[in-house]
Amino acid sequence: MTIFEAKKFIAKKIEKISQTPFLDAEIFLQEILGKDKTFILMNKNLALEEAQEKKITEWTRAREQGLAVAYIVGKKEFFGYDFFVNQNVLLPKPDTEILVARAVEIISEKISANKNSILTVCDMCTGSGCVALSVLRTLADDERVPIERLPTFALADISRGALDVAKKNAETLLRGAEISRVKFIQSNLFEVVPFSFDVILANPPYVPHEEARALLADGRGEPLLALDGDISSNGDFSGTNDGLEVARRLVLEAKNHLSPNGIFLMETGEYNADAAADFLRLHNFRNVEILCDLEGQKRVVVAAF
Repeated sequence: MTIFEAKKFIAKKIEKISQTPFLDAEIFLQEILGKDKTFILMNKNLALEEAQEKKITEWTRAREQGLAVAYIVGKKEFFGYDFFVNQNVLLPKPDTEILVARAVEIISEKISANKNSILTVCDMCTGSGCVALSVLRTLADDERVPIERLPTFALADISRGALDVAKKNAETLLRGAEISRVKFIQSNLFEVVPFSFDVILANPPYVPHEEARALLADGRGEPLLALDGDISSNGDFSGTNDGLEVARRLVLEAKNHLSPNGIFLMETGEYNADAAADFLRLHNFRNVEILCDLEGQKRVVVAAF
């Protein structure tokens, strides 16, 4: 089987499950051959090795069953960085990059304004760690931020499996002393988090209960725990179906874990961003704003306390 034949084989097999069968095929081939897109295009008649053909068959079968490409290849690009992923974590989405970009701006401003202190940041519901680690990596690469002024980050999640993924990504993305800036905490929101923070970042589950289950019917493999926003503190269905049960608990708990003039940034859905913003105002958060993602959908709420 040549590269060209393999690409046709993969695309044909997955065309019913994938909206981008040829792109998926290219990704598989790039990963299996360890080559870039240009190599794939310029060497279409190159014969594959037996082991490579076997992996193509295995990965194609997994994709036919609906499993997301990123889970199959074990990584997903986000904010310019490659993150290790498995089915313990939600796949990083481009929509979330607006949360990272705004967080970098806010934290940079706070670093400049607080010359004699080290900022503290919490990334609640961290999952793969893509939000916190992208923020930290970006700050560390900014020549205006000395390493001794880098904030400390607490990455918290209820899932031990998710924290294991976040730790692996930290070991890959961070360098030297940067890793000492990060701690990992397994906690049901702030249940066992004793600290206060200058900035709290959060991408909690926010998909309505019924919709979350419908989304997973295609076999994509993402964890329901990271999607269903209508779960109570004990893990049962809350009886709501607006996707904001977890977010409401998070907001109330965040009030007790924000330092004076602290900033709270939370991703939510385009269908419930306004309700999330209203809930923040109701509970005395100030300067509440809603940020839109790259498609113009309301995506992130930002507030001071």
